[in-house]
Order: sequence, then structure tokens, then C-alpha cells
Amino acid sequence: MEAVGVIPARYGSTRFEGKVLKDLCGKPIIQHVYERAKRAKTLDDLIIAADDDRILEAVQQFGGKAVFTSKSHSTGTDRLTEVVNAMDVRIVVNIQGDEPLINPLVIDDLVRTMQSDPKIVMATVIKKSSSAEEFASTDVVKAVIDHDHFALYFSRSPIPTQLDLNVKENFFYKHIGLYAFTKDFLFTFKKLPQSSLEAQERLEQLRVLESGYRIKTIETKYDTVGVDTPEDLELAKAMMEKENNA
Repeated sequence: MEAVGVIPARYGSTRFEGKVLKDLCGKPIIQHVYERAKRAKTLDDLIIAADDDRILEAVQQFGGKAVFTSKSHSTGTDRLTEVVNAMDVRIVVNIQGDEPLINPLVIDDLVRTMQSDPKIVMATVIKKSSSAEEFASTDVVKAVIDHDHFALYFSRSPIPTQLDLNVKENFFYKHIGLYAFTKDFLFTFKKLPQSSLEAQERLEQLRVLESGYRIKTIETKYDTVGVDTPEDLELAKAMMEKENNA
């Protein structure tokens, strides 16, 4: 296969336990993620990597495809490697299980970016934002990129420097937590030791940059929201209702 999508789905979230099974407009969050990702044209297969029987049961009820993965994994990336270890595939897409507004076109753009240059081993997604609230929030990851759209740094802090809303066209890049890897690099990444910047920022992708590898970024116009709290769930509901009524 050329490309597969894997959706890590963990039940025991620290801030919002069982969030992937929470109801959102009549469906569990994980169902929204799966059904939207399923519409991507570049994926040869799509699998939910679950760590709890309750998630498996929910996926079976809506007709999705899921496998049980070890509860001992500390990251979604570790869960990915367990799923694709025996697969003959070149590109692996990590699709967050708590982002029910993911647009399948973004997945396709990410895969095609990987296909466009065999030297690219990892890619992710960014979006322009002028929101002062998002800029200040430590829950919103900011990205700084070079002229070739390779990432220079990611941070939870407001970077670069400050956002002056009085300046026309002033913006920052918000990171969207969607990743693509070559399978070979995914296993290289798994073996890299945790970096100091990764530990300080609590951002796994900094391990890649600190180890000297490059991450290609693609810009999207489509917004999304990660559901980490009950408040995020209400925001996702409002965004989904607005989308459905458009």
C-alpha cells in the first residue's frame, strides 16, 4: 500500500476521560473522525488504534475498522508503530482521535506532499490565525517556518515575539495536529531518545527537530478543534452546527 491512516484512540485521557466516546451531535467523537477521514482519497486503509474494549465496541457499532493496541504506550506515535509494524506501506498518517472536524482534503494534501518529494520523511499541517486568544493560549501550539515551509520550531508560548492586531496582515501559524511519516522514519522517530525541548514544551515533534531531521509543513484554510475538555466539546458542537447550516 502507498498510504494508510491510523487514528490513535485512548480512553484514559487525563483532562477528559473517555472523550473519544463523548456524544457530539448524535455520534461519538471517534465516529466523526473516522467518517471524515474515510472520505480522503489518498488513503488505502484506515484503522482506529484503540486501547479499551469500550472504544472497540463503539467502532464496531458504527461499522468502522479498529484493532486493540497495548495500554502501555505513552504516545500516539507508539500506538502507530504497533499497528503498521507488519504492513507493507510507505506513508503513515497519524490522525488525531479527538479532532472531529478534520477535513479529508487536508489529509489528501498531506499525503500528496509526502509523495511529491521522496526526501520528505515527515510532514504536518499549519493554519494562519490572527486570534489574540489563540496566540496567548498554551493549548494552541504555534509554528515558525522557513521560506521552504520546513518547521523551525514549535511552541506553546506566543511566538514569534508578539501579535500586533493593529498591523494589517499580521498573523501567526497555528499547528494542526495531523502528521504523516514514511514508515521507515516512523520507526526511526520511535527509537530517538526524548529531547530536552520536547520535555519542556510537551511537544513530541521537537524530538525530530532537535535530532536534526526536517518537518515539512503544509498550510490549510480549514480550521479544526481538538477536544481536550468539556468546553472544547461545546466549541466543536457549535462549529459543527455552523458547518451543517452553511
